[in-house]
Amino acid sequence: MTPPRPAAPDRVVIINDASVARGGATGLALLAAREIRARGIDVTYVAGDAGDAPDLAVLGIELIAAGGARLLDQPKLKSAAAGLWNGAARATLAGVVARDTPGTVYHVHGWAQILSPAIFAALAPVASRVVVHAHDRFLACPNGVYHDFGHDRPCTRAPLGAACLTARCDKHSYPRKLWRVARQLALRRAFDQRRPWGAIVLIHPRMAQLMERAGYPPHRLTILRNPATPYTDTRVRAEENRPLAFIGRIEREKGVAELTEAARRARIPLMVIGDGRERAALAAAYPETRFEGWQDRAGIARLIAGARAVVVPGRIPEPFGLVLAEASFSGLPVLVSESAFLAEEITAAGLGQSFDMDGPDALQAALTRFRDLPDAEVRAISERAFARPAPLAQTTEAWVNGLLALYARLL
Repeated sequence: MTPPRPAAPDRVVIINDASVARGGATGLALLAAREIRARGIDVTYVAGDAGDAPDLAVLGIELIAAGGARLLDQPKLKSAAAGLWNGAARATLAGVVARDTPGTVYHVHGWAQILSPAIFAALAPVASRVVVHAHDRFLACPNGVYHDFGHDRPCTRAPLGAACLTARCDKHSYPRKLWRVARQLALRRAFDQRRPWGAIVLIHPRMAQLMERAGYPPHRLTILRNPATPYTDTRVRAEENRPLAFIGRIEREKGVAELTEAARRARIPLMVIGDGRERAALAAAYPETRFEGWQDRAGIARLIAGARAVVVPGRIPEPFGLVLAEASFSGLPVLVSESAFLAEEITAAGLGQSFDMDGPDALQAALTRFRDLPDAEVRAISERAFARPAPLAQTTEAWVNGLLALYARLL
C-alpha cells in the first residue's frame, strides 16, 4: 500500500523585518518566498518595513508591510520603545492571523531589527504551525552573538543568568546591554516555550547546545543548513593567482583591520570586497590593499577569478558564513578563524586552513603558511573544494524541499 503523501500547506506566511535584502536572513526569506510560490503554493510576505519589493507582486506573492524602520534609523527613544514592543507590527500580523486556515504555516525569519518580540504575541493562537528560523542567536542571547565584546572572547554564560546580567559584554555600552536584557525578557514572555510552538530551525548543529542553554527544548530544534551557490560555474584556478581576498562587511568584528595588517607584514597582496564603517580609515592606512567596495555577484565573480584564497578572519563565532561555502564551491581555498562553526569541517575535508584569531601575529603566521604552499598543493585544494566533498551548505532545491517537509510535519 502506498503511504499517504505529506500534507502540503495551503499558504505560507513569511515574516521578516525587511523586504529588501541587506543581509543573509532577508535574502533567504525572499528566496524562500519566491521558491515556495514557484511550487504553486500561496505565499504572503509580511515585512516590518515599507514593503519596497514590487517584484514579489509580479510573482503573485501577497506583500503586507507594517511600515516600520530599522532601529538604527530611528531616534533613540523611539527606537528603544519600538525595539522592546512594536505594537504596530503586532497589529499588522494579527490581521494576517485573523485570516488563518488549518493549512497555513507561519515562518519567522528576522524580527530583531524592526518587528520586535511583539509578533510572537500575535502568533500565539497558531503556535503549533509557527516556524522560527534562527539565522542568528538573538532567540537565546541578549547581544545576539554569544560574544563578550568587553573582553573580546566567546561567551559561555547562561543567558539571563546572574553572570549574564552583570556582564559588560555589549558592543556599545552597559546601558545598551540592559536594554537588550529587557528585550530578551519580553521575548521570553511572548515566545513562551510552554506553548506548542512548531519548530526552531538551526543553520548548524553546533547551535543546538547554545539554544538548549537558553532553555529551548531539544525536541523543538531542527537542523537545516543554508543553501549556497558558487560564484562561478567553472573552477577558479587559484594556483595561478597570488592575491588573497576578503568578502563581506568591513566592521571591527569581521577582523578586517587585523587582516590588512597581517597581509602587510607577510607581504601578501590583498583585495577587500565590501563596504562598512571601517573602510575609509583602513583604505587610508593600507594603501597597498585593494578596496573594491560593494560588488554584486557578477562583480565578486570577476574579482575572485584572480584570488588564491578567501580569508574569513571573523572575531565572533559565525554559525554559518555564506562566503565560506560560496567561495569553496567556486574552487577557492578558504582560510578561516577557528571560531567559525564551519572551520572544523573545512579543515577535516582539506578545503583550507584555520587559525586562532588572537591578533595579527597569529593571522600573519597563517597567511605565511598558506603563501608558502606549492602551487600543486593549492591546486589540489582548489579541485577538492570545487568537487564539494563536505556538506558545508546545500542546493536551493534541497533547502526548499527541507522547508516543505518541515511544514508537512507540522500540518
